Amino acid sequence: MGEAGTGGTLRAAGRRSLVDAAIEQLRGQLAAGAWRVGDRIPTEHELAEQLQVGRNTVREAVRVLVHAGMLVSRQGEGTFVRSTSDPASVLRGVQRSGVRDVLEVRRALEVEAARLAALRHTPADVSRMRAALAAEAAVLAAHPDRTGRGETVEHDLEFHTAVVEAAHNPALAEVYRYFGDSVRESMRTAFGDHEMPEVAVDTHAALVDAIESGDPERAEAACRALLAEPTAAVEQLLAENAARK
Repeated sequence: MGEAGTGGTLRAAGRRSLVDAAIEQLRGQLAAGAWRVGDRIPTEHELAEQLQVGRNTVREAVRVLVHAGMLVSRQGEGTFVRSTSDPASVLRGVQRSGVRDVLEVRRALEVEAARLAALRHTPADVSRMRAALAAEAAVLAAHPDRTGRGETVEHDLEFHTAVVEAAHNPALAEVYRYFGDSVRESMRTAFGDHEMPEVAVDTHAALVDAIESGDPERAEAACRALLAEPTAAVEQLLAENAARK
């Protein structure tokens, strides 16, 4: 089947268009249940016939879906369905979410992570949390007028990531990693808004102490307390904005 164009740019654009179309068709078939998780998908030749494109286009489309985590290739066996939903599209939806939405998901993920971390943490996990918190506190002390607070974003994200990873649940850590960009943006928004409260170092420290104590209920409560103040502030700001409209 011919996929060549008449010029370099047009050919490249046309090929990209064919690959994108093939990706979308395969995504659609996966979402529609054409193949279940664990099923082997048709061969390149069969897919090329079905999609009416060349085998190179199919190969590239499959490679993209393997990278996206929807398919998995096994040497000598073929390509199999790993997931019928595209994690990238989920992530794009998360990235379009507002600060309140992100805080609500953070609470769901981090509270459970804190509970598990109390049961499973190592001394290295606790040291990592305390190091991130110390770096954050140093930046806060250096900027009492709230200028430069954006520098604390990476330290704060490192702290919360350390808590999640101390749960030693790879699936939870991976979900939080996907969620990380949205958490970072919500932190930047919050730190840049002077109506938002200061970062409370004491509540962060209390969470570390609770995790280190090995008491899951105490750790869960400490994590809820840590996230309660920014959540309440966001709710108030949203209510005030709605009242002004």
